[in-house]
Amino acid sequence: MNRNLDWLTRVEKPSRYTGGELNMIKKDHADKVRFALCFPDTYEIGMSHMGSRILYHILNERTDCVCERCYTPWPDAMAELKAQGQKLFTLESYTDLDAFDIIGFSLLYELTYSNVLKMLSLAKLPIYAKDRSDDMPLIVAGGPCTVNPEPMADFIDAFMIGDGEEVIETLVEEYKKAKQEGVGKGELLCRLSKIDGFYVPSLYDVVYNEDGTVKAIVAKDGAPSKVKKAIVRDLDKAPFPTCPLVPYTSIIHDRAGIELFRGCTRGCRFCQAGYIYRPMRLREKDTLKEHAVTSIQNTGYEEVSLTSLSSGDYPYLTELIHELDAVLRPEKVSLSLPSLRIDSFLKDYAEGTGSVRKSSLTFAPEAGTQRLRDVINKGVTEEDLLNSVRSAFLEGYTSIKLYFMLGLPTETDEDILGIADLARKVVAEFHKLPKEMRPKPISVTVSASTFVPKPFTPFGWEGQIELNEIMRRQKLLKDSLYKEKRIRVQTHEPYTSVLEAAFSRADRRFGKAIAIAHERGAMLDGWREWMDYDRWTTAIHDAGLDVAFYANRQRSEDEVLPYDHIDIYVNKSFLLRELHRAHRAEVTPYCQGNCQGCGMMAYCGVKA
Repeated sequence: MNRNLDWLTRVEKPSRYTGGELNMIKKDHADKVRFALCFPDTYEIGMSHMGSRILYHILNERTDCVCERCYTPWPDAMAELKAQGQKLFTLESYTDLDAFDIIGFSLLYELTYSNVLKMLSLAKLPIYAKDRSDDMPLIVAGGPCTVNPEPMADFIDAFMIGDGEEVIETLVEEYKKAKQEGVGKGELLCRLSKIDGFYVPSLYDVVYNEDGTVKAIVAKDGAPSKVKKAIVRDLDKAPFPTCPLVPYTSIIHDRAGIELFRGCTRGCRFCQAGYIYRPMRLREKDTLKEHAVTSIQNTGYEEVSLTSLSSGDYPYLTELIHELDAVLRPEKVSLSLPSLRIDSFLKDYAEGTGSVRKSSLTFAPEAGTQRLRDVINKGVTEEDLLNSVRSAFLEGYTSIKLYFMLGLPTETDEDILGIADLARKVVAEFHKLPKEMRPKPISVTVSASTFVPKPFTPFGWEGQIELNEIMRRQKLLKDSLYKEKRIRVQTHEPYTSVLEAAFSRADRRFGKAIAIAHERGAMLDGWREWMDYDRWTTAIHDAGLDVAFYANRQRSEDEVLPYDHIDIYVNKSFLLRELHRAHRAEVTPYCQGNCQGCGMMAYCGVKA
């Protein structure tokens, strides 16, 4: 499509909007299902998302489908689009977004919800699903946030719950079939609702109690009472892009990413990903080697990242690293190992593997005392941490990042001061080395986010601490370490954490607040310079709602939760049992080879 792009000379980072990257796929639109894959954040973040890369590859592998990308523009580009009278467009062919058959959004983070509405508005599409006619695109959404789809229920035609590799193809097939039969959007949605992995919010009514809690979620028109998530059972055979897009500008994760496995067996009680991505499914070692080598050949990247929720839990990690090192080191390609658990960092991961980067290592104790680590079921000790950093120092690492959370259930000031104590012990461990083994000074970064209660976790019933208490605890931590020259403290924006908690626990009524905030200019709320907390609290109030009701309220165990009609196969009774164990500071063994009866047994090969 011909489009005047002269305005790109007047915006920051014009490469965000030009497309044309290495390995970009451009196809003829004729007689194909046209799918716009939208990421509701900036190009740099969206291009780093592995899930989007996988779906882009799957859809464009189909001869009957064309998939193109679109990201949230920066405000300077938004202003130029408006001034030029142009609509939001895709990068591959510069086609207007509203010309596509299906528009799919990836919802990874609650504070991108306003970006979804902004992108629809920039495409000149009504934000409410009920206002979009049959000749307008079908609007769908997937990603981890969709396990509680209710805050966005008024805006999305259909949600895809769970793994996307197979349901995305089912969506294309059902769309094609409906179009061939002359079936309208309403009938198409009814058909989708009967397929595992699809949730159509217009086919459900929500009834509320007088106190504002949910009374019932009622399915209608043949929709199932429970929407089951989609699961890719054989991850090793699932499609994976080994010819990914290579941007011309810097992005957040500018490297070849290889997914070792999906899911986690550890059961940290705060971690939503550890529950919603169950069961744990592995890729074979030879498959991973092929993915890594082919990706490097097709991209020219100089780094391969071995990713998963906890990469150290991959059972063949040591062998994989050594075998990849033999192939990649001669090509001067490095390996990076993010997401290592404290108790899984072993010396032989790095020993003899010259391709492993030694810039910094991140460990996540999460809490400053053993009592609180037991509460959250972290399953690691102070000794584990000190053994791991000792091994890291011996391998030449001098920069350590320690990740913690503030405001965890049952946390006390003693737990917070324990964070400072643990950081000092890491520095002391470094200074035990002989001087000749300390060519550079130690640098320890303590990063402390605020606990956010998430759906489908044992802590989903807990309330978040209030805003003033978040600030007090952040100050306590900073004051306890301000004299330490080698320790730097980073804390997350407290206002952002409060809104994230409200969004993640919200019901369908919250959509009104999102729409009001959008009308008043809300966008890019994950970016500090664009977040306006007062605008959000005012919008929530004007929608007749209360931030504290969603973010801070302790929920009763018999309460109907806004997402109770979504089935991720992890039993509610199991999550409550874990909540009770947390308050007794009891540790639950991780489930690999030691089933804890969460409800996923049939998918793990375990007999109930």
